[in-house]
Amino acid sequence: MLVLIKGAGDLATGTALRLYRAGMQVVMTDLPQPLAVRRTVAFSQCIYDGTAQVEGVSARHVPDCSGAEEALSRGEIPVLADPEARIRTRMPFDAVVDGILAKRNLGTAITDAPVVLALGPGFTAGTDCHAVVETQRGHHLGRLILEGSAAPNTGIPGDIGGYTTQRVIRACGSGRLRPAVRIGDQVAAGDIVAWVEETPIRAQIPGIVRGMLPEGCPVTPGLKTGDIDPRCTYDHCFTVSDKARAIGGGVLEGLLYFTAGPGRAAAGR
Repeated sequence: MLVLIKGAGDLATGTALRLYRAGMQVVMTDLPQPLAVRRTVAFSQCIYDGTAQVEGVSARHVPDCSGAEEALSRGEIPVLADPEARIRTRMPFDAVVDGILAKRNLGTAITDAPVVLALGPGFTAGTDCHAVVETQRGHHLGRLILEGSAAPNTGIPGDIGGYTTQRVIRACGSGRLRPAVRIGDQVAAGDIVAWVEETPIRAQIPGIVRGMLPEGCPVTPGLKTGDIDPRCTYDHCFTVSDKARAIGGGVLEGLLYFTAGPGRAAAGR
């Protein structure tokens, strides 16, 4: 099965790993300047660096279909700077997964591929896509939704270690970001973790820096620029999260449901 995943951030990457390890071929797309803060576990990082590796699986930035096919032949996951996912019409994809996590539909249609799945709110199963996968932490995380939509966006990050909004590092103004710490560093509440031009951004809680946008990235006020994990487990900074694994499991279930299971007729297969 050849699957296109729109988006290559940490949750989309966790999904890609699940599909890759299940024997599927995966192609991913993202912005020319990706905004994934968990860069150490996001295949979008290869758009900056050329290549990226997460849990032993390699991704490579490629310019076009030919490059994607070459990467697939080497057992790599190709990633294109293609925000409109134009490659969708140039390769014979069996499925498309919208993993942008924009909390709204930015252009995905149920007719984009034989099977179309979407992550999180902003989509309605049977209208925008064949099924939706729940992304909200809690009892239904990773659930395959065949009718209706995922839980609406609350605007409040999930609780980790007793903290929600406090663990997110946000830009305090417009300009270029200058990180003052690296992913994996431990910080105390009040420490400067980054600068936007000459204005400092301070940590609100103690913990380990689990994510940070790269040096020189342009930011705007309120943009998520980093993430502090109060659990202070170093390994968590460099491995796929429990949330991403659960979502990836839901996507894998959905692809099998519509291609080999009882949903084949619903997808017109």
